[in-house]
Amino acid sequence: MAPTHVLRCCQRCLAWIPVIFIALVVCWSYYAYVVELCLYTITMMGERIVYLIFFHVSFVMFVWSYWKTIFTKPANPSKEFCLPKAEKERYEKEERPESQQEILWRAASTLPLYTRTGAGAIRYCDRCQVIKPDRCHHCSACDMCVLKMDHHCPWVNNCVGFSNYKFFILFLAYSLVYCLFIAATVLQYFIKFWTNELNNSAKFHVLFLFFVAAMFCISILSLFSYHLWLVGKNRSTIEAFRAPVFRTGSDKNGFSLGFRKNIAQVFGDQKQYWLLPIFTSQGDGLTFPTRLVNADAEQATVTLQPDSNKCVPEVSVSPLSESQNRLLSNEQQANNAEDHLAENFLKSAESETVTMESES
Repeated sequence: MAPTHVLRCCQRCLAWIPVIFIALVVCWSYYAYVVELCLYTITMMGERIVYLIFFHVSFVMFVWSYWKTIFTKPANPSKEFCLPKAEKERYEKEERPESQQEILWRAASTLPLYTRTGAGAIRYCDRCQVIKPDRCHHCSACDMCVLKMDHHCPWVNNCVGFSNYKFFILFLAYSLVYCLFIAATVLQYFIKFWTNELNNSAKFHVLFLFFVAAMFCISILSLFSYHLWLVGKNRSTIEAFRAPVFRTGSDKNGFSLGFRKNIAQVFGDQKQYWLLPIFTSQGDGLTFPTRLVNADAEQATVTLQPDSNKCVPEVSVSPLSESQNRLLSNEQQANNAEDHLAENFLKSAESETVTMESES
């Protein structure tokens, strides 16, 4: 036990190395820009003041969003997704996968679950011993199940998911603005470096300021563009590589509600808060509006719209929206745990969609 505990502590300490590296680079860039460039190199007072104002605005927003991304705890499944004690003991004693699935089907019959494993089974985490909510995945680095997990980012030493995905997007945006501003304003002095018009004390800092800012601009721009595309499609990085599986099969656009509503899912309805690293994402991370994919491609799809007035300031369990309750009740009437074990998977999915369309 002792060596394992020590190894785990060492891994946690080493995981902070990328964050410390970024912090040191940011501290050096602050000194190089404010002291070496603005105070010692730039001679025009007006130019110096304008540069310092815009630099500090971008610097504060960058550090704020980076801090929130690092220290916002990943949201986990609530207690309602844990197996009852008796069912948990039965599950652990069972050796047959069929019997274990039967236990999970009964426990999940009252939960708002619309995604399955590739084989059509209930998604269950043996490590955390919880039934996984939709879009929830287990992070091996954090050793926990994370709601709407996107990926584990070593540069923030944290899991990026429902609780901090908006902060991560803003961190990429403000770091890009920060680097672009530095590169643009340092460029003229970088040119003077090659014409020997700079004093010796500023040469090193101006030279590396431009190179470091340009390097980070290129790398961050590609990552930021990719995540903007994911937000527009309402997908996580995991879902982009492996489409979620619904009762009717896999569908990469299963959670897409249209571009505007997809943006609101992450940033909320109040646009005045979009650029601030404060939590405004819609929902509770446990349930998500979804569109059902019909087995018949010619039939119209059913689109579930989120409650646009619900934006929670912190991650907590909230009741389902009216549309989600309606969908859940219809699905429970059409399919119960015994039906799933006795009937064919695809036939059950088709009967659900036909029932919903006739009622709508």
